[in-house]
Amino acid sequence: MVAPMSDSAASSPRDPFWWLMAVCAAGAVWAFAGTEDVATCAFEMLPLTAVMVVFSVRRRWFRFSTLSYALLTWFFLIQCVGGRYTFAAAPFPQALSELFGLERNPVDRIGHFFQGFVPAIVLREWLLRRRGMRAGGTVFWLVTGCCLGFSAAYELLEMWVVKLFYPDAGPEWLGMQGDPWDAQMDMTMAVSGAIVAQLLLGRWLVRSMQTAEVRG
Repeated sequence: MVAPMSDSAASSPRDPFWWLMAVCAAGAVWAFAGTEDVATCAFEMLPLTAVMVVFSVRRRWFRFSTLSYALLTWFFLIQCVGGRYTFAAAPFPQALSELFGLERNPVDRIGHFFQGFVPAIVLREWLLRRRGMRAGGTVFWLVTGCCLGFSAAYELLEMWVVKLFYPDAGPEWLGMQGDPWDAQMDMTMAVSGAIVAQLLLGRWLVRSMQTAEVRG
């Protein structure tokens, strides 16, 4: 059983977590203030907002590493962009689109890449620290499979939202941009992000977890 940390340790103004949460709050205000579709903005942002609230409340008992919180903040800001503009219409440099020969707005694909990238690090940390699992193939593929499952669940949720609330505007609301394989490509990007995150940030995560354990 993990002993709760002191209230002062959990709420110290020098704790980077609270600065990151302030960034998220500012991003949320920016998104809702500039959106033309409040319902879609809420759909994009509320799930991750709920996660951040739960993590904030649970910090007294379990504190993730600064790396995990920073990645969650980055992902939240991506969702803010999607909420304000919709991912299909989010601004993207035309010069880069022409340079890479892109036929569709890539912001949606970028968002789904980080939909796997960020949860992979957070889940990996939770399994290693909270569940006592050892780093290795089992954790790697368990994290990868969970991220793929999360992405698939999100696609199913989008399908039901369209069926229930936007039956006449499915492809437009989903931001398919003419791609009949949009859902499959979104899941591919998510699982790719999960794999890349673990390979790229595995050692960095270990160092960040050690710091979190000392502070906690």
